[in-house]
Amino acid sequence: MIKKLLIFVLLVAPLLSSAQTLYETISSTKLGETREIKIQLPRNYEENTEKTYPVILVLDGDYLFEPMAGNVDYYSYWEDAPEMIVVGVNQSKSRMDDAYYEERNFLPADKGAAFFEFLGMELLQHLDNKYRTADFRVIAGHDYTANFINYYLLKPNPIFNGYINLSPDLAPPMADRITNALRKSETKKWLYLATGTDDIPQLKKGIEDLNSQLAALENDLVTYKFDNFENATHYSLVGKAIPAALESMFSVYRPISKKDYNELLLQTSVSSVEFLTDKYESINDLFGIQKKIRLSDFMAIHNAIEKTRRWDDYKGLSDLAYDNYPGTMLGTYFEARYEEETGNPKKAMRTYQNAYGQEKIAFLDTDFMLAKADAIKKDFGY
Repeated sequence: MIKKLLIFVLLVAPLLSSAQTLYETISSTKLGETREIKIQLPRNYEENTEKTYPVILVLDGDYLFEPMAGNVDYYSYWEDAPEMIVVGVNQSKSRMDDAYYEERNFLPADKGAAFFEFLGMELLQHLDNKYRTADFRVIAGHDYTANFINYYLLKPNPIFNGYINLSPDLAPPMADRITNALRKSETKKWLYLATGTDDIPQLKKGIEDLNSQLAALENDLVTYKFDNFENATHYSLVGKAIPAALESMFSVYRPISKKDYNELLLQTSVSSVEFLTDKYESINDLFGIQKKIRLSDFMAIHNAIEKTRRWDDYKGLSDLAYDNYPGTMLGTYFEARYEEETGNPKKAMRTYQNAYGQEKIAFLDTDFMLAKADAIKKDFGY
């Protein structure tokens, strides 16, 4: 009986902590009809009552919602992206009308104009009123709807920060319009563009032309990523592009990577503490998340300081450690290393000794800290 109960718990527990998917029908004044949407709320959304979440709005929600929602849940579980609210708009019977643009000026018209206003003025307002949304918003689409999402980018103050273009069926002037909008952007923007070697030829030509323009773009506020997936068709590229888009757009949220460590932190011209501070300030400013600095990121900075011998950086690092991990040995260790390497061995010895009674963390425990103090005492005869 106990064994059966244990098996049941092991099977059910993951389901209890999984992300929630809700289904809603929204009445739209702009469209004069109702629309079905799917909403995935993050794990533990109900428990984290003070937390707000970025929003990813997914067009073609009939088939794009599930792969997007699954990837967001997976990446956020491993802290490679923030937890987010994913919203899919079902369009199986209306996508051509929804994304309609006029042939004269290639701008949304008729039902397309109404759908444009429905998303921006009604759906997002509904989400903001009902759920704990943050200001950071991303929109995604595929072929015809991927062209449509970029019309928001052309507005003076775009309501979306990120644009995931999955093999877009671009309107004739859209490449120039996107490039001009991003060139002039005075706020941070993210644009992801994907095609495949086996994509629809007429779409692929327009996508490659757009990439040529965006690759030459010079605006530090714009993060742009392009992928051309080998042997990927118009439909199979979606499964590869969604995780690639999330990795590109939320790179600042991820733990410090080997690339950042090798190319930035090991450069003596870069302050590793400033890098760490800027990283977490960006997470707060962009996503509205007051995130505690990861222990792994502290260790990456510690290793970089030891490699570059920028001992002064230990002072700022100890201050951050005291703030983020109070009561532990982390801040004490960094402070002691600072004193030890800047010509104050007696103060370093006493600082190591101060760790007695503090909580152990990472590789730091009482034996290690007291051994460091004893080594200094022996070397200098204190």
